[in-house]
Amino acid sequence: MTALWTSADAEKATGGEARGDWAVTGLSIDTRSIEPGEMFVALKDQRDGHDFVADALKKGAGAALVSRIPEGVDESAPLLLVEDVLEGLEALARAARARTMARVAGITGSVGKTSTKEMLRAVLAAQGTVHAAEKSFNNHWGVPLTLARMPVEVDYAVIEIGMNHPGEIAPLARLTQPDVALITTVAPAHLAAFESLEGIAREKAAIFDGLATPGVAVINTDLDVTAILMEVAAVAGAHIVTFGKEADFALQSVSLSEGRTIAKASLHGEPAVFKLTSPGSHFAMNALGALAVVEALGADLGRAVNDLSRWQPFEGRGAEEKITTDPAENGGYLTLFDDSYNANPASMGAALEMLSVSVPRDGVGHTRKGRRIAVLGDMLELGEQEEALHAALAEHPAMEAIDVVHTVGPLSQALHSALPEDQRGYHADGGTEMAAEISRLIDAGDVVLVKGSLGIGLVRVVDAIRKMGQSGPNKR
Repeated sequence: MTALWTSADAEKATGGEARGDWAVTGLSIDTRSIEPGEMFVALKDQRDGHDFVADALKKGAGAALVSRIPEGVDESAPLLLVEDVLEGLEALARAARARTMARVAGITGSVGKTSTKEMLRAVLAAQGTVHAAEKSFNNHWGVPLTLARMPVEVDYAVIEIGMNHPGEIAPLARLTQPDVALITTVAPAHLAAFESLEGIAREKAAIFDGLATPGVAVINTDLDVTAILMEVAAVAGAHIVTFGKEADFALQSVSLSEGRTIAKASLHGEPAVFKLTSPGSHFAMNALGALAVVEALGADLGRAVNDLSRWQPFEGRGAEEKITTDPAENGGYLTLFDDSYNANPASMGAALEMLSVSVPRDGVGHTRKGRRIAVLGDMLELGEQEEALHAALAEHPAMEAIDVVHTVGPLSQALHSALPEDQRGYHADGGTEMAAEISRLIDAGDVVLVKGSLGIGLVRVVDAIRKMGQSGPNKR
């Protein structure tokens, strides 16, 4: 396998001291998943990564990025010594960005970052080699790790950039230096750290500060804060491309059905139709933004339109699964939408819309009547409006098509109380409690959405549902 970093290259990039003559094929921050030949990066988070260096080397790590020689590690071990490990990782990221010839896209937004990144990965992979972030590696260590992992010879790179607090996006954008920067949307999220939606918009727009010259800014025209995004992009000297209902890339209509979205659009005035294998008008808008990025990167737009059907939602981000609860019964399964990784009012509404167009199946299970069931957990970091924003979900138009709503967490109690009595399901204080009850609340024939912020622990509910039977990704 081709070396990603040699000891000489890494030493030059970081200004550190390389012990020994080595070459590594990748980077890892987790000894549980590290592959032989990778460099272990001893970051400090909940634990000090230096405590795991000896284990990483035992498992075949080609080197370790450290700020000191850890206990139990020989001084002759293959190491890259730097003053600060995170700063060393950032230095590798800068060097990786400088040496690649790839066209780079940066993506941020309150909702849809990961799905849009994966859409771009799917369509660009048919046109060249693509490097993109794993999972949702979009924070202060995830972005430099993604960049530092980037091979020299790659055609396209797609970097996801996120934030929780003011001042996070600009340095990550400058590190990334995207040729094209996309903001999917700006919605009420992380309001605990920002005074207003306008504050969130300015933080998101900071991605344009990192644009390479000349750079392209891809902006959603359907937002209340579009003018702010336009202003920041103009100051940054970006060429602006728009997407939305009336834009350069205009969404004209969306048709939703079980397992499918069909969208009609106008791309610079030319008609186009694209299909997605997951229902959701929000997915259609994300796809439209992705197509604008494709064109800005210089890739084949027509081919990308056709290849959007290659995309599948990520686990925890709306992925659909069939859970077989009774292998002996024909059709003895339920449908699970796992959207347990993150939630805010905008993404919650989109997920409810997706559930509302799903089709339950009658004549199976104990109830013999299929239902649309939502298991909704707390949306975190919403600030002073948090209870009102939870209660407001009861009035979302998609709720009319949902049979039962089970709620999880103290904030979701406001939603539970606001629901009509015939729709109000079980309320649990946390994910563990709901996981213990979920098997009696759902049945074969049901379509079940599980969604909430990661911190409320709905992944336990998803795991409990999977343990009800034999599961696997849906094949269409």
